[in-house]
Amino acid sequence: MIKYLRLRNLATIEDIRIDWENGFSVLTGETGAGKSIIIDGIRLVCGEKGSADLVRAGAAEASVEAIFDRPAGEEGEGDLILQRLLAAGGGQAYQDGILVPLKRLKETTAGLIDVYGQNDHIFLLQIESHLAYLDQFAGTIPLREETARAARELRGLARQKEEWTARERERGQRLDFLEFQIAEIEKAGLRPGEEEELREKRLLLRNAEKIRGLLDASYDLAYGGEASLSAALVKLEHLLQELSPFHPDFREMKDSLSSFGITVRELSDLLLRFRDRGEESPERLEEIEERLSLIEQFKRKYGAEIGEIQGYLDRLKAEREDFLQIKDRLLRVDADIAAAAAVYAASAQKLSKTRRTAARELSSLIEKEIALLGMKNARFEVRLDGRPFSPDQPDSVREAGLDDVEFLISPNPGEPPKPLRKIASGGELSRIMLALKSAAREKDAASTLIFDEIDAGIGGKTAEFVAQRLKALAARHQVLCITHLPQIASFAAHHYTITKKTEKDRTFTTIRKLGPDQRIEEIARLMSGSLQTPASLAGARDMLERNAGP
Repeated sequence: MIKYLRLRNLATIEDIRIDWENGFSVLTGETGAGKSIIIDGIRLVCGEKGSADLVRAGAAEASVEAIFDRPAGEEGEGDLILQRLLAAGGGQAYQDGILVPLKRLKETTAGLIDVYGQNDHIFLLQIESHLAYLDQFAGTIPLREETARAARELRGLARQKEEWTARERERGQRLDFLEFQIAEIEKAGLRPGEEEELREKRLLLRNAEKIRGLLDASYDLAYGGEASLSAALVKLEHLLQELSPFHPDFREMKDSLSSFGITVRELSDLLLRFRDRGEESPERLEEIEERLSLIEQFKRKYGAEIGEIQGYLDRLKAEREDFLQIKDRLLRVDADIAAAAAVYAASAQKLSKTRRTAARELSSLIEKEIALLGMKNARFEVRLDGRPFSPDQPDSVREAGLDDVEFLISPNPGEPPKPLRKIASGGELSRIMLALKSAAREKDAASTLIFDEIDAGIGGKTAEFVAQRLKALAARHQVLCITHLPQIASFAAHHYTITKKTEKDRTFTTIRKLGPDQRIEEIARLMSGSLQTPASLAGARDMLERNAGP
């Protein structure tokens, strides 16, 4: 249960503190006094999104702090303390004084508090919500998630088959094209570095005559008679030989000249070998040009470099292999689809069976509940319509399973059940919503239930029925209810009133717990308005004495 709530700088609230009691509590006050701000604060501390617009004018931030009984399984000792801060630059959330993500507050309080707001009955008008409620009631959420996973797996395999089937249809034409390109590239026999080698040979062949002339001139200069470099070196060497006895430097010069002479002779031999190597034919140049032209053609078609062309060839071969394996893959995916369809069908059928059992139980419970709420002759039905399933029809593979669920009601005897969303009045919707809350909580004895103006659209005897049901719920739960009806307020064990006042051009919302005499006055106000009379006070006293007891 929630034990304590403090709100600071939230809308018209400057600073209020509430010590909550167990059992049935009501909050009353004039319209616009700020009753719903209390509920907004509870929603915030339970992890709902909030806006900086809720921060009181002139304040830097708003804060909500709540103390709960620590739920079983929740780490920590003593009470559970939650805090929520709102500011223009964002907000923060704390659990037991530790900064946590906002979703952590939502997860922690999921089993602690259930808030039914003024407009929550709208969910009854949304047929897709009925299935979600039934699954929550039946405890089939894990099985539904299992079914959803099986559905996603099956649909994924179906998409895969569709893709491979489409590729199979283009297989013949594409394979012919792949084979042509692979054969063409392989026949060319391109080698890395080949282009550079060919360009070098082409340069030599294109300049063969000039190169020959230069080689001849170089050889003549080195060995061409008495005026050649070789002859001059021989003469110089003899001279230095004669000088060497006279000084060590002459001997060093002679040795250096000998090394140089060896280099010159080696160079001359190299020139001679290159000159005598033989000329390649003009046909060879033509072959080289044709080969380079082929390389350029392939570069335009398949890649900027021979290495890229080889990479493209590898990809072509991989794609060819992929196409060749499509038939095998189609066979395998058909087998996978059959297996996944069996898993989905088993899970969905189990889910449907559980839902049918729960639907009968829920229908019976709701009929009992609405009878207690003044709809004694009404009949309530949770109708399940199963959809056919075929793995070849993707639309039939639904994550929610095979069932369509809708709530039906027959308000009067002899009338066939009709969709709730079409015939129920506002007062009936409020009572049915309360009945659904009550039915669901038969299996959950640990939550605090908060009803924000559940009395919308009802009055008289119906209001008394609702009050009696709320009081009955309070035997198992902490129940907080905002109300404008004296019938409901009079059944509560604890009564709080919210007021709004203006001081120095500022608006303040306050809350106080009422004692016995104060409750009589507040009930009288609810009965007759602000003008209290002896008759209204007597009526209020009588109502409290009749309803507020055990």
